[in-house]
Amino acid sequence: MRISGAKAVVEALKGENVEVIFGIPGGSTIPFYDAIYEIGEKRGLRHILARHEQCAAHMADGYARVKGIPGVCTATSGPGATNLVTGIAVAYMDSSPMIAITGQVPRSMIGRDAFQEADIVGIATPITKYAFQMTRASEIPDTVKAAFMLANTNRKGPVLIDIPKDVFYEEVDYMEAENVRIGGYIVKSGEPHPYPIKRAVGLILESERPLIIAGGGVISSNASSELVKLAELIPAPVATTLMGKGSIPETHPLSLGMVGMHGKGEANLAAEEADLIIAVGMRFNDRTVGKLEKFGEKAKIIHIDIDPAEIGKNLGVEIPIVADARKALEAISERLLEVGVKKKENEWSRRIAELKEKFKDYYNNEEAKGALSPKRIMKILRSAIPDRSIVTTGVGQNQMWAALHFQVLEPRTFITSGGLGAMGFGFPASLGVKVACPDRPVYNIDGDGSFLMTEQDLATAVVEGIPTVTLVMDNRVLGMVRQWQCMFCDKRYSETDLGRVPDFVKLAEAYGAEGVRVETYEELETAVRRGANAEVPLVIDVPISPDEKVLPMVPPGKTLREVVWFG
Repeated sequence: MRISGAKAVVEALKGENVEVIFGIPGGSTIPFYDAIYEIGEKRGLRHILARHEQCAAHMADGYARVKGIPGVCTATSGPGATNLVTGIAVAYMDSSPMIAITGQVPRSMIGRDAFQEADIVGIATPITKYAFQMTRASEIPDTVKAAFMLANTNRKGPVLIDIPKDVFYEEVDYMEAENVRIGGYIVKSGEPHPYPIKRAVGLILESERPLIIAGGGVISSNASSELVKLAELIPAPVATTLMGKGSIPETHPLSLGMVGMHGKGEANLAAEEADLIIAVGMRFNDRTVGKLEKFGEKAKIIHIDIDPAEIGKNLGVEIPIVADARKALEAISERLLEVGVKKKENEWSRRIAELKEKFKDYYNNEEAKGALSPKRIMKILRSAIPDRSIVTTGVGQNQMWAALHFQVLEPRTFITSGGLGAMGFGFPASLGVKVACPDRPVYNIDGDGSFLMTEQDLATAVVEGIPTVTLVMDNRVLGMVRQWQCMFCDKRYSETDLGRVPDFVKLAEAYGAEGVRVETYEELETAVRRGANAEVPLVIDVPISPDEKVLPMVPPGKTLREVVWFG
C-alpha cells in the first residue's frame, strides 16, 4: 500500500489502537491534518482541537493517567512545539505515558533558522524518555511502534516524535511494524530477585513499627489491591505521597493519608517513629520527606521501584528491590504467608490509633476566616459527588486542600501535577479524563490563579461536548505564594494580589458553558450535585478568604516533626 508519510502516521497510530489525539494544526503539520481529515474519521481517530498546545498536552496526560495507556498530542513546529514543553515535562516528572508528535521545517531547512524552526528534539531530550526525529517516511511505522513501546514500558513517560514537513508528503510503501528494538533498551519483566524479597520479609518479621509509604508507582503498576493485601497481612499503616493518593482507599482503617510538607499529622509522625519503612514506587522527594538527612532516622528502609536510578538517589536504603511494584508486593505477601506471619494487635497499632485520635479535632474544625471553609468545601464535594467520580486539581493551595481533606476511594481517580507542580494543569487534564471516561462524572478543583492560565479551553470543552465541572477556589490571590510570603517574608505580599479577576460566571457563559456563584454550603452542594449530570461544562465560583492557609505545614528544610499547625 503506497501512501503519504502523513497517512502512514495515521495508520501507525491506529495500529497502536489510538482513538483520540489532542492538538492544534500549523504550517508544518498541514499534511498530517489533511490525512486526519481524509482517513482519520474512517479509521476511528478522533481529533480534539485545543486552544493552546500546553492544554493539548495536559489533555493527553489526563487521558493517559486514567486509561493507563499513552495519550497522544500534536503541535506544529517552532512555537507550537515549544508550547508543548510544560505538558511534556509534567508527564515526565509524574511518569505518565504520552506521545507528542511535532511538525518540523523541511529537512533541507533544518539548522538554517527557518521560519518557525526550533530544535524541539534538543529541547525535549531532558524531559522525555526518548526524542525521535524522522529523516525518511519509511521510518514511520517502526518509529511510532518504538515510541509507544518506550512510553508504556518499564518506568513510563513521554516520547517525542518530530516529523519534518516534507516527510509527511513523501510517499512510502506502508507495512505495519512488528517487533522493534532500540539499542540498549530492554523491556524488563518486573520480576523481583528472590534474595532481596527474602531479606525484606526478614526485616518485616523483626519490625515492631512498620510503615508503608505508597507512591505513584503503585498506581501506574496497578498494584493497589496487592498493597492493601500486604498492609493487612503485616499489619502496617499506609501513608501515601501526593502521587500515591488513591493507592489505598482513604476510608481504610490502615490509611494515614498523605505524608510530607502538607501531610497529615499522623502520617508524618508515623514516618518519624517507624522502625521500618517500606517505600513502594516513590522517589523520596523533598516535599515528601522534609529534611532529607533526618528522614526515617529510626527506620530501616526497603525501597521498591522499577527504575534502578531512583534507588539510593536521594536516600540510602537497606534493601533495594528493583521490580514492578505489583510483582514485588505479591512476592513479599506470598513469602510472608509461607513463613506463617501472624496478624496481631500490638503497641504500634495502639500508637497509630492514638495519633489518629490526636489530630481528629483539628481536621474536623471547619472554622473559616470570613467566607467558606476550604476543609468543609472538600468534605461537601466528597459527600455530594458519586463515588465513581474522577477528580483533577490545579496547583497551589487548592491542590493541597484536596490532598488533605478530599478522600479518594480508588486509584486513577485523583489526577494532579505532582513533580513539576504546573499551574493550569487541572482544567485541561479534566477534559482529557472526561474524553477517556465519558460515562463518569469529572470534577476539577482549581484556584483562580491556576484556572486563569488555561481557561481559554472552555471553548474546547463546549465545542467538543466535554461536560466537566470546575470548582474555582476564588480568593483573588496567588494563594500558596502569598501563604509563604505571610509565613516567611513577614507579610510582604509582593505581586500575589490578582486584583480584578473575571466574573467567572460571565466568563463561563461567554464560552457557552454554565456558571454559578455559591455563597453558602447549601448552594455549593446543590451546584455540585447538579454537575454530576451536566450536559455542558459547569464552572462553580466558590469564594474563600485570601487569609486561609493550608495547614499543617512543614517549613522547608525542617523535619516532619517541626510542623506549623496554626497561622
